[in-house]
Amino acid sequence: MLERNFLVYRRIWLVVFSGFFEPIFYLFSIGVGLGELVGDVAGPGGEPVKYAAFVAPALLGASAMNGAIFESTFNIFFKLRYGKIYDAILATPMLPRHIAIGEISWSLGRGVLYASAFLVVITVFGYVHSVWAVMVIPAAVLIGFAFGAVGMATTTFMKSWQDFDLINMVTLPLFLFSGTFYPLDVYPDVFQIITKFSPLYHGVELIRALTLGVYDVTLVGHVGFLLAMGAVGVAITSRRLDRLLLA
Repeated sequence: MLERNFLVYRRIWLVVFSGFFEPIFYLFSIGVGLGELVGDVAGPGGEPVKYAAFVAPALLGASAMNGAIFESTFNIFFKLRYGKIYDAILATPMLPRHIAIGEISWSLGRGVLYASAFLVVITVFGYVHSVWAVMVIPAAVLIGFAFGAVGMATTTFMKSWQDFDLINMVTLPLFLFSGTFYPLDVYPDVFQIITKFSPLYHGVELIRALTLGVYDVTLVGHVGFLLAMGAVGVAITSRRLDRLLLA
């Protein structure tokens, strides 16, 4: 599956890379532009940091999420419902679980590609405050795994292209209200509790800690949440592909 996707996308690499620019636009319009008006905000450890440095790691996490979601939803739906790619693949010794693992791995890779390019940008502009920022790439892998697995699992339930409006209805609030642009403590107490169930919130907090050099035991909880989310997504995807392709 990985080899097939590589052979296909090497001819349309510009389409894949185009998704990298959205968080860049947000960084310079909100993080830098609005940041001049906002000034410093409280970072993870309570220390004041520039608003752009606060927003940049969150946009990096969102970039990893978007890359994984785009690859594991729209493209998978076409292959599954219209292209009948997987039906042909099952004529080989491959099984549905192999398809699931291969496609999720590829969507994870797209998320990592976006995150890696974005990390270079924020490093050049001085928004990285710790050498531990190199661990952002494994963190992006984890985010891509979680969202890629759940994205593909969700796609197996889709019946038409109109159903993808639901994907946007979920990812947009996640992007806006996962501690991306504001510290969590500015929200009402009830909203803070709800936000802590957002998978992107856990990814954002993990990456923000790595880029700003603030670490505590809560990072273990963030990692555990994303691992559990990805494992559930893989399990559901494997079972759904068994039902759809072997029934």
